[in-house]
Amino acid sequence: MSLRLYDTATRDIRAFVPLEAGRASIYLCGATVQAPPHIGHIRSGVNFDVLRRWLMRSGYDVLFCRNVTDIDDKIIRVSAEERVPWFVVAERNQRAFTWAYDTLGCLPPTVEPRATGHVPEMIELMRRLIDRGHAYASGGDVYFDVRSWEDEYGKLSNQKLDNMRAAGDTDDESCKRDPRDFALWKGEKPGEPTWPTPWGPGRPGWHLECSAMATKYLGPTFDIHGGGLDLIFPHHENEIAQSQAAGDGFARYWMHNGLVKIGAEKMAKSRGNSLLVPDMVQKVRPVELRYYLAAPHYRSSIDYSEEALREAATAYQRIEGFVTRAAEVIHDVDADAPLPQAFADALDDDLGTPQALAVVHEVVREGNVALSKGDKEAVARLLAETQNMLDVLGLDPRSPQWRTAGSDLKPVVDALVVVALEQRKAARARKDYAAADAIRDQLAEAGVTVEDTPHGARWELRG
Repeated sequence: MSLRLYDTATRDIRAFVPLEAGRASIYLCGATVQAPPHIGHIRSGVNFDVLRRWLMRSGYDVLFCRNVTDIDDKIIRVSAEERVPWFVVAERNQRAFTWAYDTLGCLPPTVEPRATGHVPEMIELMRRLIDRGHAYASGGDVYFDVRSWEDEYGKLSNQKLDNMRAAGDTDDESCKRDPRDFALWKGEKPGEPTWPTPWGPGRPGWHLECSAMATKYLGPTFDIHGGGLDLIFPHHENEIAQSQAAGDGFARYWMHNGLVKIGAEKMAKSRGNSLLVPDMVQKVRPVELRYYLAAPHYRSSIDYSEEALREAATAYQRIEGFVTRAAEVIHDVDADAPLPQAFADALDDDLGTPQALAVVHEVVREGNVALSKGDKEAVARLLAETQNMLDVLGLDPRSPQWRTAGSDLKPVVDALVVVALEQRKAARARKDYAAADAIRDQLAEAGVTVEDTPHGARWELRG
């Protein structure tokens, strides 16, 4: 089976055939940096990181572009509320997003362009649209004329133009030919940053930014455009309109990940239901949070609950436990060992991570049986399969990404824990089980998990 992906534009699962053999180009709508990230934001990063890793494992050279929207209405609003420059807000929150992506094991993008660094490309795109009769300047603004693209506008979101409401992206709609026209460029306002253009000073509209950046780095036509489900309209609809009306082929596949919700509500800072990433990694380890976000199918919604988060952490710990125990027996793993066919088939079928993880857990069960039987040959094979599958998912506990902070102190910690375990062993030998349990409880409070095995006690330091 070759890779097949659900394309929002065609509402069907299509075989992935790249524009150029052996290469895959991806544009992911990244952060609008008016606030720090919650797990709804970072889910997109994790989902498309799995896609990228799977493409790489499948032999593709992947060019991955994830943008930063560092100027827009929301950033300016926060800037005014806090009475700090807009770029202070943007820089602070971009760093928070970068930390969150890194903390959850997302590979760095090939390129991460900022909107404010690409105003010349935006000016050129507007000039092409005006020359083709699809955009017009009015009152210091520049607008896309949706009526000029009426036969195509609305296809991604499956809407008819006559049923759409006004764009609502300007204070004064009287400058527009049609209230549904959307702003490509917003004219100068007191207290706002501006850049010069042939149509007057101002700042870019949100939609224009992504089209300019995507085509700058991936070319006029590229393979995959991704983002959250909430971006289909108006953002991605407007990207398609302005890009194709200007003469670019733009994205050949459109992929959208589902949202993270609390109850029936989309997670959003404005609603007060935001679960910020720094807070979440105090509840579970970062690798467990990644497992939680990657385990459901990327197109499904996640209804957040503490119970589901704990269940995901426990599920990951079962995998981790096998890898840790097996690694004590098998020190060198064959990184080139083939993946189980069922795992590959699951990911080839529209990135089916639930089915892929089911294969991981089945291999782990077989591995635990092999460990109990002392079958080193089977353990070696199953450990290699497990680690190679986890590497594709960004979840390998032996990866440097997930090594416990402070691992340089492990020899010291090891020596201290061994002393404590010897004391516990002596207490058990004299049948002082209360003392033995107290030692184990004290170790647990310090983050050391003790497991009694037929070969003696073994311990593990939890992050």
